[in-house]
Amino acid sequence: MGELNTYRRKRNADRTPEPVPAEDPAPRGRDEEFVVQEHHARALHWDFRLERGGVLVSWAVPKGLPLDPGSDHLAVHTEDHPLSYATFEGEIPRGEYGGGTVTIWDTGTYETLKWTDREVEVVLHGGRIEGRYVLFRTGDDRWEIHRRDPAPAGWEPMPALVPPMLATPGTLPPAAEDADWAYEMKWDGVRTIAYAEGGRLRLRSRNDHDVTAAYPEVRGLAAQLGSVAAVLDGEIVALDEAGRPDFGLLQRRMGVTKPAQARRLADEVPVVYLVFDVLYLDGRGTTALPYTDRRELLDGLGLEGPAWAVPPASFGGGERMVAVSRERGLEGVLAKRADSAYLPGRRSPHWRKVKNVRTQEVVVAGWRPGNGRRAGTIGSLLLGMPGEHGLEYVGHVGTGFTAAALADVGRTLRPLERKTSPFAVDPPRPDARDAHWVTPKLVGEVMFTEWTADGRLRHPSWRGFRPDKSAEEVRRES
Repeated sequence: MGELNTYRRKRNADRTPEPVPAEDPAPRGRDEEFVVQEHHARALHWDFRLERGGVLVSWAVPKGLPLDPGSDHLAVHTEDHPLSYATFEGEIPRGEYGGGTVTIWDTGTYETLKWTDREVEVVLHGGRIEGRYVLFRTGDDRWEIHRRDPAPAGWEPMPALVPPMLATPGTLPPAAEDADWAYEMKWDGVRTIAYAEGGRLRLRSRNDHDVTAAYPEVRGLAAQLGSVAAVLDGEIVALDEAGRPDFGLLQRRMGVTKPAQARRLADEVPVVYLVFDVLYLDGRGTTALPYTDRRELLDGLGLEGPAWAVPPASFGGGERMVAVSRERGLEGVLAKRADSAYLPGRRSPHWRKVKNVRTQEVVVAGWRPGNGRRAGTIGSLLLGMPGEHGLEYVGHVGTGFTAAALADVGRTLRPLERKTSPFAVDPPRPDARDAHWVTPKLVGEVMFTEWTADGRLRHPSWRGFRPDKSAEEVRRES
């Protein structure tokens, strides 16, 4: 039996465009060619192939060849391929073995330093990959691939965590400075940092909770990026029937951890990841670059898919952008200095949020029982904010709740009940009559008209819990 018999058994030349030679070719007398093919099949991976004895000895590498000598990647040994496969690019039909899109990611020559049944060491000379690699066997078909040389000059590993930069509440820059600023729409969603590497995606919330499982429809973003490693900043939103962000709808998607539930909700309440910044790109941190350069890099990625997009930014024209946001019923705009760096985890005046709707994050400290139609449920929530001497009372909210929201609030708060008030100074008696106190760890968001002279929220309306925020992060926004 020839070395390509396994390859031929898995393919039908009448149904696939792949080369399927009838006979095994004779060795060329030299083993020098390598190819890496990007393969968008059921799961994105890279096929690493080395010419050896007239065939291409092959491994499927799910995360691609490592550039960091401190990070080994899994490599699964597969059947030998014909030498003609080294130039193959195309679409393998769905239902066929390896169905999906194949493109050549890199090609070149190599030198053999060692070749045994358990270890292969080579030096690659390609257009994108240069250096010494060793493959070592760890199981039947399971191997690992390790880079022996140092990482390429200037290359940086992807950061494990980039806390999002935060904006300060404010007004539009003066007209004389308008051209020095960029303007983006302010989306009514949850801030999310995306880490894409080797076709795999991790989504982290503003307070660094892993929310990848909650939004399965966004995972295709990493497959679109392919071998491009990137850390992206953006906002996950749910859109209403008019195409406007609806935070109430998004509440149904937040906090979901069970994959089956997340997939069901993805059909009922789909989300979109709106990307507005790039913080790391292909071995280079970009946070020190000015906004204009980062934006150019982001636009160059061409990110557009069924559940992700890059909304446009306007350089100058702040008043027009605010007017458009009002017309579309959006929350407002973000003004960002065009020359500003990205400051991870810091709140900066170089980013300003200019709101059409006043909202405030608050700490839920208790609840009062309802009357009439709300008898047996929650009538209002008692709200606080961290102050100099502890939690300060800022009012209560009893509007903005649907029946489903009331039930959800009740289920969420009851396990947190306590006997004593968490406030540094107890609220006025009328506001706190019959109060049920809770441990002040949950953050919610309300809409309101203004702050009163004694520090209360006027006419607040409940919008929902904010599991992406912590009580320590809540601050007064004027």
